Amino acid sequence: MTKTITIANQKGGVGKTTTTVNLAAALAATKRRVLLVDMDPQGNATMGSGVDKNDLEISVCDVLLGEASAAQVLITSNEAGYDVLPANADLTAAEVQLMNKIGREKQLSLALDGLRDNYDYILIDCPPALNMLTVNALVAADGVVIPMQCEYFALEGLSSLLDTIEQIRVSVNPDIKLEGLLRTMYDPRNNLSNDVSSELVEHFGDQVYRTVIPRNVALAEAPSFGQSILKYNRNSRGSMAYLALAGEVLRRDAKQSHYVGAQ
Repeated sequence: MTKTITIANQKGGVGKTTTTVNLAAALAATKRRVLLVDMDPQGNATMGSGVDKNDLEISVCDVLLGEASAAQVLITSNEAGYDVLPANADLTAAEVQLMNKIGREKQLSLALDGLRDNYDYILIDCPPALNMLTVNALVAADGVVIPMQCEYFALEGLSSLLDTIEQIRVSVNPDIKLEGLLRTMYDPRNNLSNDVSSELVEHFGDQVYRTVIPRNVALAEAPSFGQSILKYNRNSRGSMAYLALAGEVLRRDAKQSHYVGAQ
């Protein structure tokens, strides 16, 4: 059964794309069939997967506007080990055109319906905004992973994103749930990081992933080579962290499947 996970946070620079690319690579390394969907006009997840966004003739923009099928746009990235629905700056125009489209919030979900059976996991990277592109990503998702830095303003932004997820659940997608909160760019020497981390665990308990993504130079360098951290430096702390996160995601899903099957 396919699990569709949207990685979202309206705050920029928290590690959304880093998490999408590297979790996709780590899940693919466990022999899972993975599709990465880039819903950010910056196209960073596309580039980080070894696909040149500037060479695209068609992209996820065409999929959202009904001008191409997801299967037509799909790129198999042997370098990355997973498939990609790529994006570039054209997505900005798609967002504007979607505003006048009936059922605009369901376009991505409908487009993915024909592909879901081909994958174990579909990971969707979002822009740093709660806009129509992010709404499409949330409507298409079973769960949401929220990467966040342990800093002062992080908790403030979190509440509005959780409100949005709840609104989507009530109005369009009753299956969506918070998959987990992921602490990124973590520095244990920073007292504020430790305080915010403790507060997150206190408030959200098991919904906070035990895996913590550290500040790591290799993680910052890998995208400039169009590679995941597993490809760029498999022995780095960043690589170990994302492999651990993939393991945690798989264990949670196996536990949930067992629980559902036992009911």
